[in-house]
Amino acid sequence: MRLVASDIDGTILSHDGKISDRTVRAFHACRDAGVELVFVTGRPPRWLHPLQDQLGHAGTVICSNGAVVWDLEADRMLSARALELDAVFEARRIIRRLRPTALFAAETLTGFHLEPGFLNSGTSPLLAEFTPAPLHSTLTADDSVVKFMAIVREGTADEFLAEVTPAVAHLAAATHSAPNMALLELSLPGVNKAVTLAEYAASLGIGPADVVAFGDMPNDIEMLRWAGDGYAMASGHPEAIRAAGQQAPHFDDDGVAQILEAKLAELGLRLP
Repeated sequence: MRLVASDIDGTILSHDGKISDRTVRAFHACRDAGVELVFVTGRPPRWLHPLQDQLGHAGTVICSNGAVVWDLEADRMLSARALELDAVFEARRIIRRLRPTALFAAETLTGFHLEPGFLNSGTSPLLAEFTPAPLHSTLTADDSVVKFMAIVREGTADEFLAEVTPAVAHLAAATHSAPNMALLELSLPGVNKAVTLAEYAASLGIGPADVVAFGDMPNDIEMLRWAGDGYAMASGHPEAIRAAGQQAPHFDDDGVAQILEAKLAELGLRLP
């Protein structure tokens, strides 16, 4: 175990925005043992405060499902892979043809753009600062879209993903991570958590056999398959569990901490 790569939401962070004390201790013990830590999330850089405030993490974070690599200590972007604006609007047109009720949003390197009605009022306090407006009126050629999102109110995310993926595959790679809404996340084809994590690990001279990874949703599937030890949360999506082939205990039981404690014990290390 030379590198631990972990998703954030639903894996170590609860819906109330808290990371358990046990999980914090386990990550600190890994760091003290010389194990590299990298967090791999669908979140944008501006929403990484739980890592700083609760874990004291000051290293690298792979954001926006692999599209952005962020240096948390320096508070700066290290790299980014963005969709062409023409691809964004063509994907929007195709999805609207399939699902006329779909609404859209775009995460860029400088902000967030969402159409009116994209999220119900009060759904996400994190989005309260953004004013909804038609994307064609706010996105410009200067905007680098690192994550494009589509939402519908009917059906499930799995159904929506199955319908959209083949239709837009030439334009964008689609996945989802929201457990209770049919919300898709689209990025540049070939970009996912695993691709960027593999590049980061290689830069440290670390191969997949020495990586322990944790995740819970379809946007974690490639990462869980790539890592030598990939663990899906027992509380996670069935497809993530199948992809990983190994389960960490339920999120409510501090599953990540339990696995890390056992791994450290194998190395002869005990948590205080």
